[in-house]
Amino acid sequence: MNNANYETLYSSFKETALEPWLKTLPRQISTALNPSNHGDLKKWQALLNQLPTLKPSSIDLNSNVIRIGETSDCDDQTRSQLKQLLHQLHPWRKGPYNLFGLHIDTEWRSDWKWNRLKDHIEPLTNRRVIDIGCGSGYHCWRMAGAGAEQTIGIDPMLLFASQFNAMQYYINNPSVHFLPLGIEALPKESRAFDTVFSMGVLYHRRSPFDHLIELRNLLRPNGQLVLETLVINGGLGETLVPEKRYAKMRNVWFLPSTLTLESWLKRCGFKNIELIDITQTTSREQRSTEWMQFESLKSFLNSDNPNLTIEGLPAPKRAIWLATAL
Repeated sequence: MNNANYETLYSSFKETALEPWLKTLPRQISTALNPSNHGDLKKWQALLNQLPTLKPSSIDLNSNVIRIGETSDCDDQTRSQLKQLLHQLHPWRKGPYNLFGLHIDTEWRSDWKWNRLKDHIEPLTNRRVIDIGCGSGYHCWRMAGAGAEQTIGIDPMLLFASQFNAMQYYINNPSVHFLPLGIEALPKESRAFDTVFSMGVLYHRRSPFDHLIELRNLLRPNGQLVLETLVINGGLGETLVPEKRYAKMRNVWFLPSTLTLESWLKRCGFKNIELIDITQTTSREQRSTEWMQFESLKSFLNSDNPNLTIEGLPAPKRAIWLATAL
């Protein structure tokens, strides 16, 4: 988890639209990974250094459960050691994963979201892709499995960086990278990516317009945006702005209707806007597990009416759009 891990990424930026970023990116990463920024970072780094040396006989990035190695690649004692180390990176939000027969049952069945969109997006083969707010990187691995030439996930949460690095230790895929940064750290108007994914981020942004413009400015002309966010039922112009919390979350700002969000996308420089999925989130898709033992969706909903949050607001419903950057 230091700049030495990023040399392959830095080299790939040379003679591309991202080359100017090399003037600031190493410093941004060093600052983000300063142990003073998070009291647990040294502990997580120590855990990664203790991971057992194992060579996976197979890696499958195209299955719903990302599979790294076979049960026969690892004895029971080593698998127990692996579980003990990885469990200390709790909570595991996005997944699931299976390492050498060890199943990491994450809070989210992130494969369900991927399966809703994978057959609708433009093929990722030979594309430079970025996943905004990638968490542990589950979808980054799926993007690589779908043929992306380069996949970059960004997320400022250093726990997620540690989880990603644990997977990368065994997968060892030089085309997939995690940057411990927020979208604000990315170069302005680089127009460098073929596909940009923003899934589960928009409603956390105080200005949805600024976020959509940031996404457009990351895309090359005619590049594709894949946007997933919370929505409400309603007509054009209708938007829910929670007064305090939404499903116990403090940082939820805007839940638009689908027609409203389509108008936002048009205003922010997108065309060919297509709504490909609307799904109400259930406690089968988001739930507490051994690997995420805190409260989850079941505790966020009205116990008498699962169509309402505990605050009495419409229960989480997520929509996925595709759009093309002008």
